[in-house]
Amino acid sequence: MEYVYAALLLHKLKKEVNEANISSVVKASGAEVNDAQVKAMVAALADINIEDAIKAAPVAVAAAAPAEAAGEAKKEEKPKEEGKTEEAAMEGLSSLFG
Repeated sequence: MEYVYAALLLHKLKKEVNEANISSVVKASGAEVNDAQVKAMVAALADINIEDAIKAAPVAVAAAAPAEAAGEAKKEEKPKEEGKTEEAAMEGLSSLFG
């Protein structure tokens, strides 16, 4: 997971997403770097437009947390809808990996 975060951070900072940069970010976080996983991440992202993948990712789940923190009334969610949200999140996440 740290490799995905490193790639997203590099993208946000408009830095090149390559093996050296991902390794540097992961090392800076205090985690151990697995060179095979770094190579796999760079290869997986080679044909992916990260900006398009971010736009396609579901944001409803992430947007709900700030609303609750602000003290807005909570809406009761049906378990059936929660399963659909989770499925949508997994579809969006899988687009990062081709």
